[in-house]
Amino acid sequence: MAFDVERARRETPGCAEVVHLNNAGSALPPSVVTDTVVDYLRHEALTGGYEAIAEASDRFDAVYASAARLVGAGPDDIALTDNATRSWQAVFYALPFGPGDRILTSRAEYASNAIAFLQVAKRTGAVVEVIGDDESGQLDVEELRRRVGGDVKLIAVSHVPTQGGLVNPAEEIGAIAEAAGIPFLLDACQSAGQLDLDVSRLKCDALSVTGRKYLRGPRGTGFLYAHPRLRERLEPAMLDLHSASWTSPAEYVVDPTAKRFEVWEKDFAAVLGLGAAIDYALEWGLPAIETRVTSLAATLRERLTEAGARVRDIGARQCGIVTFTVEGTPAKEIKARLAEAGINTSVSSRPSAQYDFTARGLPDLLRASVHYYNTEDEIDLLVRQIEKL
Repeated sequence: MAFDVERARRETPGCAEVVHLNNAGSALPPSVVTDTVVDYLRHEALTGGYEAIAEASDRFDAVYASAARLVGAGPDDIALTDNATRSWQAVFYALPFGPGDRILTSRAEYASNAIAFLQVAKRTGAVVEVIGDDESGQLDVEELRRRVGGDVKLIAVSHVPTQGGLVNPAEEIGAIAEAAGIPFLLDACQSAGQLDLDVSRLKCDALSVTGRKYLRGPRGTGFLYAHPRLRERLEPAMLDLHSASWTSPAEYVVDPTAKRFEVWEKDFAAVLGLGAAIDYALEWGLPAIETRVTSLAATLRERLTEAGARVRDIGARQCGIVTFTVEGTPAKEIKARLAEAGINTSVSSRPSAQYDFTARGLPDLLRASVHYYNTEDEIDLLVRQIEKL
């Protein structure tokens, strides 16, 4: 079946206002998400915060089930957080590291994750090792297999990086990690909502997700998937009266579910908005979304190349993020000119991905990230602006 783009745009008011090609930054929400958040806030203002969430408790609980369905997990495997980084950190900072313990990661790794690696290495004497890329530009699975050993305590990889359309081979990485008995932490910040994810295929011990990007949810939302085999062996670095129970003056018990990685206070309006966004994505179907987004991105890469731009995306498998440069015109200037034409894009630069930018000698990149509500006409508009440069 053809993707109903007209319906998607009709249900996304922002499409009438701007050409939004910054979905890897923060996507345009559908009306159902905005309405869910605003309606709840108005009701909360009239009835009180505690009272409003008590009335909405079934809807709130349903968000766990929706997030679980999105990634092929169970509701007890889901923790609701305020972004992907918080989700990722909740697991990473709970892991014990000591001198000589090795952390294996990818060349495409994101700045927040890499900074956390370096901080823990500085504190504990652990060692950060970057696995090289294969000839396609994705993480070299065979090198990873060779590097796995008894002193490797974690494999942590970004599924899709911030600086390009690469999709790392997460399923193959997961199989290696599972066979070796090494925890596998997968950052799905950029892949959730545009790719069809299933944790049973990915074989990850933990997976971090944000709401604002391809899921089209509110900012300040996210969730964490944590496999029982991981959470049973980890006590979070920080606990409160929600993640643990104070059972006597001198004792506490940590929640057995993934809620051990949560905190009590939440933006409940935003969480309900996240649930609405996930349900909306599930209604469209992730396989259909992935097909639509991947096809649009392939068209954009082809048209940009024809227009004389240099597409910088690598990898055997690519997604909806497209990065490129134009000879003689800095990325920030391109972004500004596109903005004048009503086109939203963003710039990826070295501080966000030092390993990759340094290894490939990349300048700042212009990033145009498509979603299923974008059109070929919008791609044409972008390309015409590039041709003017």
